[in-house]
Amino acid sequence: MRNKKFSACIFALALILSITGAAFAASSAANNPIVSIVKQASVAVVNIDVEKTERRSFSPFPFDDDPIFKRFFGDSFKEFSRSVPMKGRGSGFIVSKEGLILTNNHVVEGVDKITVSVSLKDGEKKTYPATIKGNDPAYDLAIIKIEAKEDLPVLELGDSDALEVGEWVVAIGNPYGFEHSVTAGVISAKNRSIHTQDVNFDDFLQTDAAINPGNSGGPLLDMDGKVVGINTAIIPYAQGLCFAIPVNKAKEIMNDLVSFGHVKRGWLGVSVRNITPEMAKAYKVEGTNGAMVNDVFKGDPADKAGIKRGDVIVELNGTKVKDANDFVQKVRTLAPETIAKIRVVRKGKSIDFNVKLAERANSADGRPTSSSSKSQGDEKSGVDALKDFGIKKVEKLTDSLRRKYRIDSNSDGLVITELERNSKAVFDGEVHEGDLLIEVNGQEVKAPEDIKKAVGDESSIVLMLEREGSTFFIMVSKN
Repeated sequence: MRNKKFSACIFALALILSITGAAFAASSAANNPIVSIVKQASVAVVNIDVEKTERRSFSPFPFDDDPIFKRFFGDSFKEFSRSVPMKGRGSGFIVSKEGLILTNNHVVEGVDKITVSVSLKDGEKKTYPATIKGNDPAYDLAIIKIEAKEDLPVLELGDSDALEVGEWVVAIGNPYGFEHSVTAGVISAKNRSIHTQDVNFDDFLQTDAAINPGNSGGPLLDMDGKVVGINTAIIPYAQGLCFAIPVNKAKEIMNDLVSFGHVKRGWLGVSVRNITPEMAKAYKVEGTNGAMVNDVFKGDPADKAGIKRGDVIVELNGTKVKDANDFVQKVRTLAPETIAKIRVVRKGKSIDFNVKLAERANSADGRPTSSSSKSQGDEKSGVDALKDFGIKKVEKLTDSLRRKYRIDSNSDGLVITELERNSKAVFDGEVHEGDLLIEVNGQEVKAPEDIKKAVGDESSIVLMLEREGSTFFIMVSKN
């Protein structure tokens, strides 16, 4: 009898614990904001499947890399090719009832077919063909569209500028084909820069919420369930280093993408770089704030207005310029035909320009006589001034040197023809043989004798060089 009572008590206790545990689990789920965010937002997150047909070369010969084989047959075996279907996956999210979907440009760029899978609120899953309405390679964003009769769920866009480092965020996407996978983490940093062959962006949100291939284009959500970023990039050899495009960038360009298929941006026609203390000293600028003009593209607005290489842009439309990235971002927000008020510092003096911006091309990349009566001794002493910096020989540009180093026919000046091996110019400054020397410490050098005056007694110098049609600045110290 006692055993039966004991068993009954154990059963009752187990039942109570079971009920309490279930209630606690239900309470935990109800109080967990991530659960409610996922339930509300995941229906507006879509899976994107893409297809592209590529022609791939193949060789029927097993020894086509053998030099003797190549000697007799050349590259004729490369004529063999066939069409190969390529498939890929990505993510996106619905931003309008009309079926507009925001994703990454690299998910849909150059593909032949786009299929979007949508999980509707009633649990039904449907697929739709999609078309590209517009794309922006600069920000790696694209808008695609589906035609659906159903009432589509839409994600609300938040404010990425208001995000604080340390805030919780949630990522939803299609990593490796695992649909609607959810990860959570925090905002690790803001304004991160990544420059690689495929990604060239200066304003990423960094998060430790796990993002994997297939997550690209999916939303990064704040604790209100609003989109604050578009998941874009990862560092594959690291953990917890994932990156998203701030949603405020998408807001700036979405109307242009839908209306014109591309973004209408103002074009100034310069390339810029950050300023080092050495450059600030050489170009007589106070501090290192501002953006130094690397190059001015011929015939473009900056060139017509009179802006020159070596000018330091310190203000744009009355706002101080922090650095090169800040200036680029500011110009990107300006529309074509806008009058940009630009203040530069040139050799210690402030100059104001009013520049009417042109429209930047979608592929947006551009590039826009010396003689001397001095003696040979002066020329020699001028060139010798660079030897302490690892530059052994500088010569006037001739037709033969132009051909040897493939220098543009419109360029003129002095060419670096010999460098000291293992010097700081080679390793620290990355100076190359064949670089065209344009300025030393902010002073134009048209002949070798100009160099000595420009170098003076400085232990480090700033060189303006031209290589493959582009100009840039390099700081070099004495060996």
